[in-house]
Amino acid sequence: MRGATRAKFVVGAVAIALAATACGSSSSSSSGSSGNGVVTAIWGVPQKPLTPGDTAEINGSKVVTSILTGLISYDPKTNAVINENAESITTTDQQNFTIKLKPGLKFSDGTPVTASSYVDAWNYSALSTNQQVNSSYFSNVVGYNAVAPATGNPTARTMSGLKVLNDTTFTVALTAKDSTYPQTLGALYFDPLPTSFFANPTAWEKNPVGNGPYKVSGSYTSGANLNLVPNPDYSGSQTPENKGIDLMVYTNPVPAYADLLSGRLDVDDVIPTSNIPNMQSDLSGRVINSPTGANVTLSFPLYDKAWNGPNGAELRTGISEAIDRNTITSRILHSSVTPATDWTSPTLGASGGYKAGLCGAACTYNPTEAKKLITEAGGIPGGKMTIAYNADGGNADWVNAVCNSINNVVGNTTACVGLPTTTFNDYLNKMSGFQMTGPFRTGWGQDYPLAVDFLAPLYATGAPNNFSKYSSTTFDNLIAEGNAANSPAEANSFFQQAQLQLAKDMPVAPLWYSNNLAGYSANVSNVQMDGFKNPVYWAIKK
Repeated sequence: MRGATRAKFVVGAVAIALAATACGSSSSSSSGSSGNGVVTAIWGVPQKPLTPGDTAEINGSKVVTSILTGLISYDPKTNAVINENAESITTTDQQNFTIKLKPGLKFSDGTPVTASSYVDAWNYSALSTNQQVNSSYFSNVVGYNAVAPATGNPTARTMSGLKVLNDTTFTVALTAKDSTYPQTLGALYFDPLPTSFFANPTAWEKNPVGNGPYKVSGSYTSGANLNLVPNPDYSGSQTPENKGIDLMVYTNPVPAYADLLSGRLDVDDVIPTSNIPNMQSDLSGRVINSPTGANVTLSFPLYDKAWNGPNGAELRTGISEAIDRNTITSRILHSSVTPATDWTSPTLGASGGYKAGLCGAACTYNPTEAKKLITEAGGIPGGKMTIAYNADGGNADWVNAVCNSINNVVGNTTACVGLPTTTFNDYLNKMSGFQMTGPFRTGWGQDYPLAVDFLAPLYATGAPNNFSKYSSTTFDNLIAEGNAANSPAEANSFFQQAQLQLAKDMPVAPLWYSNNLAGYSANVSNVQMDGFKNPVYWAIKK
């Protein structure tokens, strides 16, 4: 199973942290330039240094994916795999992989991209003493437990499952079969690093050197704007169509939106909620509003007997069926999201394992059946329930709407109320500390466009982001069978069966699929968003 039991809540934070950022309340600090051919784009302050091992949120990923290119990338429109640094990724047993690099690849300082650039970067990210937030993503490599033991100090500095054969070839040995492993290797934590990083990581963090379509102009200072310029040594598929990207720091989306309307800002993908209804007319249709690889869900605390008794599944299903997703997404969220019918995302497509409707009736608003299920299960525990959320994330309106929908079904206007936690960090601490006393909001943003990424890290027994403490032998076995399948198509069939088990147990109710929501100025064209909620900077023309 991919993902370590010790992993921190990182990937899910990509989606959730984005929501928190979207409703920040500080004043703007923008000062970027919109010089000829240079695109200006909204940005925030990354949580960590801009390294692949330590980047787990949207602001950092906007830069890391611009200055570093990995083995593969994903077509922003289709999610199709594109070989970037990789010439081939082969296996005969789905467990041992040989990776060959294209010849002649260079970092922007002129040094070569070699097999060691990958193996050294992966070992650095995995080693527990380096405290990289993405360490757990290497837990399926043989030898991970030696570099990142559950307790105590590491007994090795490198993973025995990684071997450099020559400058352009290395091998990976996994602890178990994983038929979808090659398709995961576009995640940013698999990116390479140059020798200069290992000589002095602190210096590199100030002046990052990469192999991506852009390079940093000048140096990086946390909290300041950042200028990216095309990297002349880049030879991949993402050749910039512009003369650079000026990333402008805003701590409040309202002044950013004003700058967008005035043409000072070219790309804004953090739209204030209050401006969503009018952005089409404000921007004369220069709007992107389409599903992306993320979703929002309602989790139940199965560690609380009140929500996991003998009729717990019936109760949770009744709550799910009491939620009028269509009305809430259209009237409260202004169609900036799409009602969910499964636990993944439609952007995965069939090849990525998406299949509409796997949640079935349990995700369909049916007040009569919902009331029947809740009543037969003994009613809402104690007659009262709360839905927990972080107050700094703009969630209050939809949480209240969900409660109203439930209250209408049970015929009690005060049965369900929202339960805010002031800050996102405090909310994360409660969630990861299993301190929730009722249902609570959750969300997930993909690491790579495969259904298993929306399932194993969240619902497998002991998984790092399994905040409901759901445990099902059937579900776990189906994930394991999918990982051991002979092809991605076969694997997806197991992952879809695993979702059917979720529909029976309902540990987490799907609410809606997140959309890419962005506006752009009249100064630019060919603006797109990818499946990771990032603007496709290299494709923008100005």
